[in-house]
Amino acid sequence: MALKWYTVVVDCTDPQAQARWWAQALDWLVVYDTPEEAVAVPKFAMEGPEHEVDLDAWMRRGQGLVFVPVPEGKELKNRLHIDLAPHTSQDREAEIARLIELGAARADVGQSEDVSWTVLTDPEGNEFCVLSSRDG
Repeated sequence: MALKWYTVVVDCTDPQAQARWWAQALDWLVVYDTPEEAVAVPKFAMEGPEHEVDLDAWMRRGQGLVFVPVPEGKELKNRLHIDLAPHTSQDREAEIARLIELGAARADVGQSEDVSWTVLTDPEGNEFCVLSSRDG
């Protein structure tokens, strides 16, 4: 069987703005943009002739983010969130500062002060974490 986790769908009030924000935050591309949805994917997902890849390469390709409009705003803490991690060669605090400069905000979801991650929210208030640096 060849099923893979393909995308995460995010409800939001402005799919186009959210897709652009996340694409900029992750250095991805917005590859689809209509009033009904906007899609951001890793840049390498769009490489190759006609984007054709074999099954093994397709299974290794990262997930995308799909943003769809909903009429209501966010009211509670997310039940699912994205964890981001910088590589050990990168400056984690500089990445957090860059995300904040792009429009993220620090968030308190009840975490203690001694945790190894930082909770942020995107421009629509969806929580995500920046973990400690990783090499694998």
